[in-house]
Amino acid sequence: MTRASGPIGIAETWDLRAPERYLLGWCVLCIALGFCMLWGSSHFSGDSIAWLDLLPLGLFATSLMALHLLLVVARFRGDQLIVTAVAFLSGFGLLAQYRMGSFEAQDPIALNLVLFPTGFLVMSVVCIILMRGRYLAWGSVHLMWMWGGLSLGLLALLLTFGQRFRGGVYAAGLVTPSEALKVTIVLFLAAFITHHAKALGDWGKGLPFPPLRTLLPLVGFWLVLAALLMVQRDLGLFIVLSVALLMMLLAGTGHIGYLIYATITALILAVGVMWLLPHGERRVDAWLSPFQDPTGSSWQILQGLSGMYSGGLWGDGFGRGSPEYTPIAESDFIYSVIGEELGFVGCAIVIVFFLVLFGRGVSVATRTRGTYGQLVGIGLITVLATQTFLNIGGVTKLVPMTGIPLPFISHGGSSLITGFASLGWLLAISDGQADGPPRKQSSKKKTPAV
Repeated sequence: MTRASGPIGIAETWDLRAPERYLLGWCVLCIALGFCMLWGSSHFSGDSIAWLDLLPLGLFATSLMALHLLLVVARFRGDQLIVTAVAFLSGFGLLAQYRMGSFEAQDPIALNLVLFPTGFLVMSVVCIILMRGRYLAWGSVHLMWMWGGLSLGLLALLLTFGQRFRGGVYAAGLVTPSEALKVTIVLFLAAFITHHAKALGDWGKGLPFPPLRTLLPLVGFWLVLAALLMVQRDLGLFIVLSVALLMMLLAGTGHIGYLIYATITALILAVGVMWLLPHGERRVDAWLSPFQDPTGSSWQILQGLSGMYSGGLWGDGFGRGSPEYTPIAESDFIYSVIGEELGFVGCAIVIVFFLVLFGRGVSVATRTRGTYGQLVGIGLITVLATQTFLNIGGVTKLVPMTGIPLPFISHGGSSLITGFASLGWLLAISDGQADGPPRKQSSKKKTPAV
């Protein structure tokens, strides 16, 4: 599915990416079938279908066509299954948001309508800018602290000028700039671990203590980051970034000791969060004993579970459920809507495509030459995978709710664009290194063997 080296032309790239065209065509067909189901449900309910209702599907198909053509013209050689998986998931998200009424016919130029095309454009532009190994230039020591300072500065500005809403802190228009940390923190960590990999993996002899002198700048940075996120009450983002830190340390050093210390630290922090943050304690109580407060803090969880239970194996049918009874169903609990209207089968299909995306991402990272590219790939995939697990696990009551959106499916512009930017980086890494100069033919004639 990929080609890692050698100069190729546009015509050859067009042939090389034929499987991608085929799979993207099937994605459009599946999403179009979903829209037909919704339009049929609306028709039987007595609602009229306007031509503007065709706009989301048309934009989706046009965006995929433009994405594919851009990659062909740029002679992109990277992974094709990642493009297909994100195309299906984002199409499914577009379909789910249309079902929830995010695209109203009387407001055809609403911001929600252009978010998915914008995301595809961001992914392709990031990929084209960074492909052929150009992403390596962003891993220098000087840029390392730029990424770190940018992350902390962004949080400080958000806390200073942002507004609180539903317990979180947002910028103007309820934008969440902190979502960008899912990329900037990974780039900072990848550069730091790459440049200190030998020292971070050398625990010495005797007591199993990590190299504290090398870790001290990273520990200080992480404490400041944790403090800012706790003030912002964004525990979910801190968990996602901490898991990424652990996985990148394990991948960059190969030392299992980091996992042991991380487990101990996580237990201590969990007790501290329960004691210092009342809303954290309420979420844990709602998770452990939801029926103690069924009309209060546990209302959302119980309504989501009730909807998924009523969906059964095949669901009630797209457009025939009652997601309006679940608070914030279009964002945190969009997975429960899928379970109610498409049943266990619909949920399984979504999970399968997420697993394909994560599996291909891990494959790209492990095949990459150079520690920096490997760590960036592992970090970005870990962020997306942890985010997915926390959302689905929270909806299904496997873990406490954290308010983390489901990537590419939940309502939310900042999260969506950040996810597309992450995959743009990953696609650039999958493209491989720059083409080397052609080898010169030796003028010496070889003596034939006797």
